[in-house]
Amino acid sequence: MQRLRKKTRRQSEKVDGSVANLLENIIGGRNPLKCPQNTKLFTQGEPATSMYFIQTGQVKITVASTHGKKAVLALLGPRDFFGEGCLVGAMFKRTSTAITLESSRIFRIGKRAMLRAFHAEPRFAETFLTAVLARNVNQEEDLCDQIFNDSEKRLARVLLKLSRFGPHDELPDVTVPRINQATLAEIVGTTRSRVNFFMNKFRKLDLIHYRKGSKDITIMAEALTKSILRD
Repeated sequence: MQRLRKKTRRQSEKVDGSVANLLENIIGGRNPLKCPQNTKLFTQGEPATSMYFIQTGQVKITVASTHGKKAVLALLGPRDFFGEGCLVGAMFKRTSTAITLESSRIFRIGKRAMLRAFHAEPRFAETFLTAVLARNVNQEEDLCDQIFNDSEKRLARVLLKLSRFGPHDELPDVTVPRINQATLAEIVGTTRSRVNFFMNKFRKLDLIHYRKGSKDITIMAEALTKSILRD
């Protein structure tokens, strides 16, 4: 599964200039949407009329039960598509909520425009399919992680995932925007106090570096993998 995830991720990076230009034409402009941190792109239960492509930034996909209990389904970054449920049927409603975790540049693509693009540009359809398959493989790994691993390992995987967004996929040590511990706790599925405990532990072990009040965090990906996820 790990080899498949790497292969599909490499393939998803083939969103070249011609495909990017097509995306810009689809939404009727040359610039993607500029979304500040905590922008709600869509909400669970509302009609689905469009989908999205992340150029830069991060997006959190969450779901809530009828009793108000929330869970994080996915953490997405550059080159990821989401909201493709709009392609299912005419009356499809959102099954989740999408919120930006940081300032992001995102393409919003209408359902009809997306379907026309599939017919007009087969390469674009292939890129979309590859990206969705890569995300599904990653979500399977996340599900296994929730079932079999403790909160320390789940937090380590979230940090590693953050370090591999964007152009940093092959770098062992990466500096990325820091996410507050309450958000990390929500993603990991644990308490903020547990996240704080493990973040301090990782820092003492030189697996991550950050200063109090800093907006960035450096993740020592290779060392974190060997120390926490060695099995």
